Amino acid sequence: MGLFCNNSAINYYLFKQIIMNNKKNKLTVIIILSLLIISAGFIFWYLMNQKNQSQTSEIANFKQCTIAGYPIMESYPRQCQTPDGRNFIEDIGNELEKQNLIKLDAPRPNALVRSPLTVKGEARGNWFFEASFPVKLLDANGNQLAIKPAQAQGDWMTSNFVPFEVTLEFALPATQSGFLVLEKDNPSGLPENADELKIPVDFK
Repeated sequence: MGLFCNNSAINYYLFKQIIMNNKKNKLTVIIILSLLIISAGFIFWYLMNQKNQSQTSEIANFKQCTIAGYPIMESYPRQCQTPDGRNFIEDIGNELEKQNLIKLDAPRPNALVRSPLTVKGEARGNWFFEASFPVKLLDANGNQLAIKPAQAQGDWMTSNFVPFEVTLEFALPATQSGFLVLEKDNPSGLPENADELKIPVDFK
């Protein structure tokens, strides 16, 4: 009887040890798996962070910043900021500098344009000569795509703003962007009398 009790006690002890070892093994496995998951997450975060930093460092202008999906501040001109703190301002040409001389209603800076392109706005009377002034469309390399005089839509013999309009027809260039140039008519040909409004545009 005593031997049976001793064997039972030993068996119980061994069973208990096996259970405890299994629990320890399970705990060890859980800890190892947790560490592996944390390590994998850290590696993934590190690689994505490196990729984002690489992409961010390649951004060099407002358009690239917006394409990358970074926030845009609705100022005028608009601004885009990258995560590394760099700020890019939208290129709107010299529109703000010339706003007291000539104003463009359409197309707006960086608009997508196609042929035929209707150009509308208003300019001071002294921007015209004989009720017109030249309007040019250039590709990104400065090659001329179209040129035509904008016509005053009212009495141009004034210092006030006068509406104008012109429609340009052109072949789609090889470059994706270009410039719309509205030149002050300068019959004298003197450089000091020359002036222009120049804005960037994109081609469809």
